[in-house]
Amino acid sequence: MEELDTLNGTIDPACLQQPPLAIDIIKQLDGFEICLYSILTFMSCTSLLLYLELCVFIYRKLPYPKKTTLIWINGAAPVIATMSCFGMWIPRAVMFTDMTSNCYFAVVVYKVLVLLVEELGGSNTFLTRFSGKPFRINTGPCCCCCMCLPRVPMSRRLLFWLKIGALQYAILKTVLSIFAIVLWTNGNFDLSDLEITGAAIWINPFIGVLTITSLWPVAIIFMNINSFLRSLNMIPKYAMYQLVLVLSQLQTSIINILALNGTIACAPPFSSQARGSMLSQQMMIMEMFIITIVNYFLYHRTYDPIIFEEDDNERNTNFDIKTNSNDIKMLRD
Repeated sequence: MEELDTLNGTIDPACLQQPPLAIDIIKQLDGFEICLYSILTFMSCTSLLLYLELCVFIYRKLPYPKKTTLIWINGAAPVIATMSCFGMWIPRAVMFTDMTSNCYFAVVVYKVLVLLVEELGGSNTFLTRFSGKPFRINTGPCCCCCMCLPRVPMSRRLLFWLKIGALQYAILKTVLSIFAIVLWTNGNFDLSDLEITGAAIWINPFIGVLTITSLWPVAIIFMNINSFLRSLNMIPKYAMYQLVLVLSQLQTSIINILALNGTIACAPPFSSQARGSMLSQQMMIMEMFIITIVNYFLYHRTYDPIIFEEDDNERNTNFDIKTNSNDIKMLRD
């Protein structure tokens, strides 16, 4: 096989080529790889079927608009698993599958904030309960170590800006992803191009900043109201959302960096970068399959609405007044 001489030794020409075509992968699969690809495809399909069944349950049992929010949130893991399955079978489509997964999850970040507010009765009820009450803002991922930050009283304006902070990621992430795809088709966007004149070195850090600034408002809302949502199992639900975030964003970024540095070895017909992407897709399918199963059991049930202590006191007061009125009426009779 022809080899290219370099300062460090020799490099297989296949390590410098584009990812292989889908038909080339199918032709080179051995017995173990056929079983692996079949199992991962089955996991992806099962995740999608569980999600569809959960959507039917949510649509029938829960009221609007909560049901649309829950359908969006529960779709994160199966959508990522499905896109990863496509990327596993068609390596040259990874740019498109990753864009679809990331854009969908960007919307989910905003939907999680909306769900937290809706579980407390919606924006108006939320403001009625918490307006004027101090909210901690020294939460992750921005200011978890800034203990000196003052508490900010909740207001309609603050809630509006928190929603904008989460919504901007859903909008700008989609716009920048489409822009990156356009540049990639023209040969101007390459993850391995770390030169100052490359597009990736400017777009990716900016997306990272947008991600952090969108996660902060969600964390602020959750850290201040999670004690009211314990009866809804909101803590494990939020943990699953955080796990999808770490696996789909941080894990993928780490694997891509290792591939760019050559830590993940080239294995023809896959270059280092293509092999790293392939490993990432396969791991993502297994992880999202497990998360989909956990979410299925967390969300496939109905919960009683939240009752605040003020509501209990008001109901007890009304009951006592009504009882006393009945007693007086009986005495008069």
